[in-house]
Amino acid sequence: MTQKQIAEAFSNGNFELIYPYLADNVQWTIVGEDYFEGKKAVTDNCKQVASYFKSVTTNFNTVNTIADNNRVAVSGTAEFIRDGKRVSFVSACDVYEFNDNNKLQTITSYCIQDKTLES
Repeated sequence: MTQKQIAEAFSNGNFELIYPYLADNVQWTIVGEDYFEGKKAVTDNCKQVASYFKSVTTNFNTVNTIADNNRVAVSGTAEFIRDGKRVSFVSACDVYEFNDNNKLQTITSYCIQDKTLES
């Protein structure tokens, strides 16, 4: 997978695809919410998030992907629906930095929940 494909897979919740591309000492910062360090901590959180995604209908929309050297930024939205009702709508931007071995070294996620659009 290319760095762009890895980043887009992660941003769209396809976590299992990217596990082989995580550096052992990967760091994931969810700005204002949480921080995970190390491959096990990151994959454990991915599994928890994936479990939530399976409990709702998810509509991901990638708006932009920008790749430069060993960095990729993906912006987009995610809508979460349960029983026909929107439970959450998030605008997000994830910034990925890869090491020289094409492994994800850092992930920084900015997630803004849109409270005005919730029903």
